[in-house]
Amino acid sequence: MIANDIIAYCFATFKDVVLVESWGEWSIFYNPNQALKRGIYVLTVKEKDGAHDKASFLNREGVYRVNVGLRKHSFIQLFGAIPQRPAAGEIVQMDFDFTALDQIMPHPVYAWMSWVCVLNPSDETFDQFKPLIQESYEFAKEKFEKRKK
Repeated sequence: MIANDIIAYCFATFKDVVLVESWGEWSIFYNPNQALKRGIYVLTVKEKDGAHDKASFLNREGVYRVNVGLRKHSFIQLFGAIPQRPAAGEIVQMDFDFTALDQIMPHPVYAWMSWVCVLNPSDETFDQFKPLIQESYEFAKEKFEKRKK
């Protein structure tokens, strides 16, 4: 599975999403009729390290990370607790190897905001990740309705 497969899945599955490339990553936003400047994040695909996000060593050949934001209770169900926000340039204090491929885990920087990720998911792991993408999409729709008012 490559990153473009994940982006294609999102466009085939979800209504009213748009793709934006920025900050060295591809972002899928929920934004019906382009009502907001960008929209609400559903999913990001990051293919290289950034100044404040090097924990996954994405500069390795062919490595990418897929990221989604969940509701807090879902994150807690998966990982037990929400970690503290790390200092700028640091990672969350959780017992995970953030460089591991094909493993659903907390986001190394944004877990404190209930974001989760997976590096280079296999087809099987991506099937396990799909319900998390669905939740992120539904959560984005809820946020959009609140912001639109």
